[in-house]
Amino acid sequence: MKYVIVIPDGCADEPLEVLGGKTPLEAASVPAMDHLAEIGRVGLSNNTPLHLPAGSEVANLCLLGYDPDQYFTGRAPLEAAAQGIALAPGDWAVRCNLVTIEDQVMKDFTADHITTEEASQLLDSAQKELLSHEALGGQLEFVTGVSYRNLLLYRGQEGASGLFSRDTRTSAPHDLTDLPISNDFPRGPGSDLLVRLMSQSAKLFAEHPVNLARIAAGKRPATHLWLWGLGDAPTLPSFEQRYGLNGVMITAVDLLRGIAALVGWPRIEVEGATGYLDTDYAAKGRAAVAALTKYDVVCVHIEAPDEASHEGRHDAKIEALEQIDRHIVAPLTEALKNQGDYRILVTPDHPTPCSTKKHSHGLVPLLMAGTNIEPDSESTYCESAAARTGWCYSKGWDLMNELMKK
Repeated sequence: MKYVIVIPDGCADEPLEVLGGKTPLEAASVPAMDHLAEIGRVGLSNNTPLHLPAGSEVANLCLLGYDPDQYFTGRAPLEAAAQGIALAPGDWAVRCNLVTIEDQVMKDFTADHITTEEASQLLDSAQKELLSHEALGGQLEFVTGVSYRNLLLYRGQEGASGLFSRDTRTSAPHDLTDLPISNDFPRGPGSDLLVRLMSQSAKLFAEHPVNLARIAAGKRPATHLWLWGLGDAPTLPSFEQRYGLNGVMITAVDLLRGIAALVGWPRIEVEGATGYLDTDYAAKGRAAVAALTKYDVVCVHIEAPDEASHEGRHDAKIEALEQIDRHIVAPLTEALKNQGDYRILVTPDHPTPCSTKKHSHGLVPLLMAGTNIEPDSESTYCESAAARTGWCYSKGWDLMNELMKK
């Protein structure tokens, strides 16, 4: 049996007046997904428990069958795993965005999609100028990731009380787009350090050559560091231990790369995959089809619908969904039919409404088709069709057991 999981990140949405009361998924032309809905079944799952962050870090653990109450420690440790960074007992990882804040409003959580090279230069300056003045500076390190997505590492001591705790609270910058940030600074143990670094970064970056060049080029500057999503080392049993199958991840996002590393999956890096709206959908589709010959489970994650939602662009979200349908779902469906027994699951991780531009808790539509999947009466894949069937997983991590059931 071959298994495929397609994750159009943040695809779930709400009806929009501008779309005549339809969601972007309902408005999109997705014949390949609709075909799978006709021969399979649609339903709902909840991948974001209300007491945990409504983000991809929790939701994608759920999708792969891992109860977040048991395995989730924070977002940043997952991204550290993507870079091969091991966290020892007492260590903490903190997500570090480069952002644009104007008049205490989060104008851009990506700093206008700053380049990795520019990010590296800004973080080098932060390492030298900011951490050198901290008492714990020798235990802190900025680590460049990709573009605006970076890390701050704290190397603690096993058994010591530590700088942070799981009571430390932070806010995701992508949930603050166009909103005031004054009430969203870190709170709790260790938050004084995080707030200090965030505040001091504004002065350091104001006249930085990277930002002066960006402004001269008509781009938004990276005005601040935004520190959030901290956590200590998670321990996950491998996917193969749990299900007896090997798998592979195709993604352009460090968070998913990290989850893959922690569950024992290798990653396929696709040239042209950007984690944004300009990603090469066709290249990801070709890579996924090729991977079917080697792996039992092929998981394809596409960030574009989520990015469109964060920008409030329903038209871009529709376009992303149509590209996913045409270049990923359609060729994978055709390839699976030539592989013998198969199952395919298409589902977003969490809702990201265009109206709010941020992740939210709530049910998402799932689509499952293939060998021994009994069809229901629905023939389209969308939120309303999924709600009509009554098939629902209140605990999203149980869905993987259903997909893998013989």
